[in-house]
Amino acid sequence: METLPFIIGIIGNIISVLMFLAPVGTFRRIVQNKSTEDFDSLPYICTLLNSSLWTYYGIIKPGSYLVSTVNGFGVIAETIYIALFLKFADQNMRKNTGILAGILNVVILATILLLAQFILYGEMRINVIGFLATCLNIIMYSSPLGVMKTVVRSKSVEYMPFLLSFFFFLNGGVWTLYAVLVRDWFLGVPNGMGWFLGAVQLVIYAIYRNPNPSVQDLEQGDQTEHLLPSSSTPTLY
Repeated sequence: METLPFIIGIIGNIISVLMFLAPVGTFRRIVQNKSTEDFDSLPYICTLLNSSLWTYYGIIKPGSYLVSTVNGFGVIAETIYIALFLKFADQNMRKNTGILAGILNVVILATILLLAQFILYGEMRINVIGFLATCLNIIMYSSPLGVMKTVVRSKSVEYMPFLLSFFFFLNGGVWTLYAVLVRDWFLGVPNGMGWFLGAVQLVIYAIYRNPNPSVQDLEQGDQTEHLLPSSSTPTLY
């Protein structure tokens, strides 16, 4: 066992665990209010599928147990989040969450694992699972693009917390370094993309963390305008 990849992998495990625990505050609020409010369950359902695939990948690929351990933790964390969502969501949201979780985390996941286990063998099995996990990871790493667009348009970082962006950047960088050291491009490609997008988020945060006074004045003017009596023309939202 090479010492450097092992140390980098342990650091990556620690950072990834912190990222998996990031929604704890959200679910504390859900439990306290006994309502999921306007929160969406889809990110947790997709993350559970992603973590499950990477856990299996780490198990079947020799020397990749550090990948399986951290994603195994992710499977446990996301399962708890989804269970809390099912407990405190309203009837319609509970139904939609149950259907999505059943399709993605039971039917699709079970189909992939069964086909991989009994039809694919050796390197082919590793490559197929690695490819699927990489594609899903790239899709998930692309999700902050919408938030970055909102920040640039509104010139406000209200919806892009610094710590989450920082750990996003750090997590992608550490796992990219690990992937280079162990020559695992299935890990390297999505995490390299995550590192790059994390860096872009930090740059955007640095630019817009202190709103321009003229922008603040404009926003205050808009708020004052909203306090005036509205015309008979209906407003569309």
